Amino acid sequence: MSSRIVVALRIDAPSDVVFDAFVDDIGLWWRPNPLFSFTPRSPGVMAFEQGRLVERLASGKVFEVGTVRVWERGARLVLGWRQASFPPGVETEVEVRFEAIDAGTRVTVEHRGWDAIPAESVARHGFPNAVFLHRHGEWWRALLAGLATRTNSRLLGAAGEGEA
Repeated sequence: MSSRIVVALRIDAPSDVVFDAFVDDIGLWWRPNPLFSFTPRSPGVMAFEQGRLVERLASGKVFEVGTVRVWERGARLVLGWRQASFPPGVETEVEVRFEAIDAGTRVTVEHRGWDAIPAESVARHGFPNAVFLHRHGEWWRALLAGLATRTNSRLLGAAGEGEA
């Protein structure tokens, strides 16, 4: 079985709005974690562009985190994921599901394939597998909380646009 992280959060907004906040506003809600930075020069600004997720560094350089494999607006997003410290040719995979529930959306992130990253890899920081996965899962939970805040801001902004 593949080592994986699964976290979920309910956001009080329609799934298409949450999806759009996830992809269009990722540079606004994403909070870097120095423990899990993509490159030694991180943090930069995250963005989806031309079928890939990238981190734009202050130097102007662009690090490709991964390519988008599935893009189903309002339902599902799957992409490759790698850090510069991963062994060459190795990546993990992130799947984000947007499930309509009641008047909101359950956002579930499954980050899988960590068994492909050797235990001695600098990307694991010497943590045993369970500790590493727990710490990385905590980061994903914090990221989803940021997404919820950003989604709420989008909704408030849209409501304000309709007022005269």
